[in-house]
Amino acid sequence: MALTAEERLRAAEEAVRQLKAGLARAGVTLPSLRVDPLSVANESLPLVELGRCNMDTALRLACVLEGRGGE
Repeated sequence: MALTAEERLRAAEEAVRQLKAGLARAGVTLPSLRVDPLSVANESLPLVELGRCNMDTALRLACVLEGRGGE
């Protein structure tokens, strides 16, 4: 059974909420992180926009992904 647009939006919003929480625990904030509103109408799962961030945030994110935390 296919998900409705409302169900897809709720699922995407929950994914964004979880991602924001995980990033916050790692000391990283992506200010433009959000659900792409145009992709919600599509039959597939909506897209999550990671957005733009400054160089310091990009480097902290890279450190987290490398397993070094926010060093």
